[in-house]
Amino acid sequence: MIEVTHRIRLDESEIRESFIRASGPGGQNVNKVSSAVELRFDAKHSPNLPEGVRARLMKLAGRRLTLAGEIVITAQSHRSQELNRAEALEKLLDLIRRATVVPKTRRATKPTRASQERRMEGKAKRGAVKKLRGGRPELD
Repeated sequence: MIEVTHRIRLDESEIRESFIRASGPGGQNVNKVSSAVELRFDAKHSPNLPEGVRARLMKLAGRRLTLAGEIVITAQSHRSQELNRAEALEKLLDLIRRATVVPKTRRATKPTRASQERRMEGKAKRGAVKKLRGGRPELD
């Protein structure tokens, strides 16, 4: 079991890894070795995720989420397959940890009378300044 938080643990069988060739520079090594990792996690059908966390996770995943409800994470910044595996797993765990944070609900508030009065005084001052600016001089 992989511990995400003290309440959420993932079974290793829920995570599938495949190894692909990394893109970018790297000389002969990049053409011979499949060191990049593509990690897949079925967020939609995972039995270990609470429903609220699942919904927030799928929203946070953005374009990494497939239509089938899988999250696809790739890691290719290291030359070593093991380091890329660890990085991809850490990206997934970080995403799940961020999904566990419940956002605060916004409550509408009214501005205080004093703040409304300050605002109106400021507008009146600004209007007076603009009125004093030069315009066409009046002809008598």
